[in-house]
Amino acid sequence: MELRHLRYFTAVVQWQGYREASRRLHVAQPAISQAVADLESELGVNLFLRNKRRVSLTPEGEVFHPEALLTLAQAQRAAESARRAARGEVGSLRLGFLGAASYAFLPELVRQYRAQRPGVKITLRELTPTQQAQAFAKGEIDVGFTRTLSSECERDYASRLLYRDPLLLAVPQASHIKGESVSIARLANEPFVLFHREGAPKVFDTITGLCNEHGFAPKVAQQPDLMQSVLTLVSAEAGVAIVPASARHLWAGGVRFLRLRPDKVRVDFVVVWPKQRVSVALQSFLDLLQAEAKNIARKSLGA
Repeated sequence: MELRHLRYFTAVVQWQGYREASRRLHVAQPAISQAVADLESELGVNLFLRNKRRVSLTPEGEVFHPEALLTLAQAQRAAESARRAARGEVGSLRLGFLGAASYAFLPELVRQYRAQRPGVKITLRELTPTQQAQAFAKGEIDVGFTRTLSSECERDYASRLLYRDPLLLAVPQASHIKGESVSIARLANEPFVLFHREGAPKVFDTITGLCNEHGFAPKVAQQPDLMQSVLTLVSAEAGVAIVPASARHLWAGGVRFLRLRPDKVRVDFVVVWPKQRVSVALQSFLDLLQAEAKNIARKSLGA
C-alpha cells in the first residue's frame, strides 16, 4: 500500500467520482481506477459501490475512509516535521556546561537561542570536564562548555576558544594574607583546597605545576568535586585555593580573591562539539555563539 493509493481513494470519495477526481488531481482516470482497484485487491474488500452515474462507499469503505484521511494527515505532518528539522526550527540540543566558567554568559545565550528557535528543546547538564568527555562518548550531549580538549579527543571533536581565564587566589575573609596580590612562593606553607584532579585534570595539573615552578608542592588539605564546595571550604578556613577567575561568579561570601604574582598563567575555556554530529539546531547555536563571542569574553572576564 502506497500513499498515492490513499490519495486517489480519498479524492474519489471527495469528488464523488473518478472523472472529477482525475480532473482535480491532473492524473489520467485509468491510473486512478487502477490504483483504487489495487488497493481493494490488497485489502481484500470492495471500497466502492459502482453504478453508471456515481460511486458510493461500501460499509467497509465507510470505515476505511476516515483512517485513510488520518494516515495521509500524519504523513503530511511527518514530512513537515522533517522539513522544519532541516531548517533547524525543531529538534533538540543537549548542552553540558562547567558551572562557574559559564554562569556569566550561558543563561542569556540560552534565552537568545530559545527566542530564535522556540521549537528546539534545550536541556542543560552541569558536568565537570571529565564528565563531559564521558557524556560525549556516550552520545548524551551535543555541545559542551569546558576546558581544553585532551590530545586524543582532537581528532573527533572540534572546539572554539571562548576566553582565557587568569588564576586567582581565594582566601578566607579573615586570612592573615593581606593586600590585593600575593607572591605564589609565599603560599608554600599554606594548606590548599584543590578541585579534585579526576574532574578537571588540566586545571589541577596547571595549578600544581605552577606551585612546583615556584619551589614547592601544595599541601592539599581537601579535594572537593564542585567549585562551589572549594569556595565554601575556603570560607570555612580549611585552606586557600588557586582557582580560575571565573569562580568569582559563584556566591563567595566570606572569601577574598587576590591576584597572583607573577600573573602569567591562563586556563582556556572552550566550546566543544563532535565533528560528525552537527545537526542544523547545533549549527545555528554555534552561529549564535560566534556572533556573541566578544560579549561572552567581556562578561566572563569582567572587562
